Amino acid sequence: MKKSFVNMVKLSALACISLLALSCGSTKLYSWYDYQEDYYHYLKNADEKSFDELAKTYQKIIEKQKATRGVVPPGIYADYGWMLLQGGKVSEGKEMLAKEIELYPESKVFVGSILKRYEK
Repeated sequence: MKKSFVNMVKLSALACISLLALSCGSTKLYSWYDYQEDYYHYLKNADEKSFDELAKTYQKIIEKQKATRGVVPPGIYADYGWMLLQGGKVSEGKEMLAKEIELYPESKVFVGSILKRYEK
C-alpha cells in the first residue's frame, strides 16, 4: 500500500512537471519575418533599396500572416502607410492607414490625424 502511494505521488509529480514544461512554450502571436532587420537598414540608409526591401517585408507580413492570431500585427498597416506617404505614394499610403483603423479601431484618433493632413 505504501509503495503504491509513493508511486502515485511520483507519477503525479511527473505529470505536473510535464504540464508545466509544455505550458512554458512560447506562443508566436504574429509573424514578423525580416521586419526588424529591414526596418533598421531603412532607418540607417534611407535609400531606395532599403525602402524597397522594407516594403517587400511589409507586404509579406500582410499577405502571409501564419502565426497564432492570423492577423496583421498592430501598427504594421499604419507604419507601412506612413512610409508610403513619405515616399510620395499618397493613395497607397492612405489605403494602408485606413486598413489600420479598420483592423484596430483604437488607432482611429492617431491614424485619423495623419489622414487629415493628406485629405487636401
